[in-house]
Amino acid sequence: MGAQQSVNAGKAKVDVHVDLTHMLCEALLLPPLSSSVAISQIVGRISLKHPSLFGSSEKLDVILDKGINDSNVVVAFRRPRPEWLSQQSFVIQHSMTPEIAVHGFPADNFTRSGSRGVNLNRLSLGMELNEPTTSNWTSGTSVKFEHIRPVNNDGRSIARDHDGFPLTCSGNLHDNMIILKQESGYADVKDNSFLRVNFQMEQGLPLVPKSLTFNRVKCAVSKGIKLGPTFLVTSLTGGSIVGDMAPYQAFAIGGLGSVRGYGEGAVGSGRLCLVGNCEYTVPLAKHLEGSLFMDCGSDLGSARHVPGNPALRQGKPGFGVGFGYGVHFNTDLGQIRVDYAMNAFSRKTFYFSINSGTGT
Repeated sequence: MGAQQSVNAGKAKVDVHVDLTHMLCEALLLPPLSSSVAISQIVGRISLKHPSLFGSSEKLDVILDKGINDSNVVVAFRRPRPEWLSQQSFVIQHSMTPEIAVHGFPADNFTRSGSRGVNLNRLSLGMELNEPTTSNWTSGTSVKFEHIRPVNNDGRSIARDHDGFPLTCSGNLHDNMIILKQESGYADVKDNSFLRVNFQMEQGLPLVPKSLTFNRVKCAVSKGIKLGPTFLVTSLTGGSIVGDMAPYQAFAIGGLGSVRGYGEGAVGSGRLCLVGNCEYTVPLAKHLEGSLFMDCGSDLGSARHVPGNPALRQGKPGFGVGFGYGVHFNTDLGQIRVDYAMNAFSRKTFYFSINSGTGT
């Protein structure tokens, strides 16, 4: 959901977009109830698209996202190729994001995560190949170079966290890595059910001095079944990383989209993760639905294997269960959700979110 304005400049098209789609959410703790809903992030987007940069259908996309506490710039150049061949893109990306999920501290019985002033300055450049879609399968391969530099809230490089532990794998002010990534997806959508599978594997290649060598795998499976007028959705997500590792690469568990009732990363962070979700939706009226849900997640005892043990130092439990109910309003602008969750410490949280039906 958002406001958008398009301007044509010759063959180029400029889109100015204020996006509330994915990042408008704020947890309100009970008790007491807050009298107003604060906005955690409003993301402004400026998008420049050129359909034929050099006169041969080469596409140039420039996207700038700016939030209250983070920013992201993507420049992508796509060369035209026949549809039966892999579509090739060259991508440069720079982002600045607060590192709360791993280095943040849990507060209010793990219902939210506070910042310790660690941010990640990330620069990457590489090439992406997207295979032609065949039946229900999609596949893509990319190779990129990443330069990651932890900084404080003033933008100064830092090598250690609040407790004096290294923030990088190298122990220096930055990490470098060359990553080969393979991603495959399967989707089977029917009138009364759906099945979706997504598999990602990243391999760190030792092609430059002091680069990280690792293997990171993540798989997500979701299944939906229509039961009369109601709908049941279950999902399971698991991940593993072996080899060299910086703390910021750990799998963070907790928060909206993971285990509700907990702050971002407040359940734990480890070399392994396993998260399960179940949601049962019932129609209440036209454009109005009610839901019951339960989430659970675990680091499978792998938090102690993350360099510096950030989760153990913050007292994160490593396992969490959240359950609750919600109402969903389906509008032309997207779905408005209000969820009420309770965690294992009997702390209650309200989530307000807006999910657009359009991609960004």
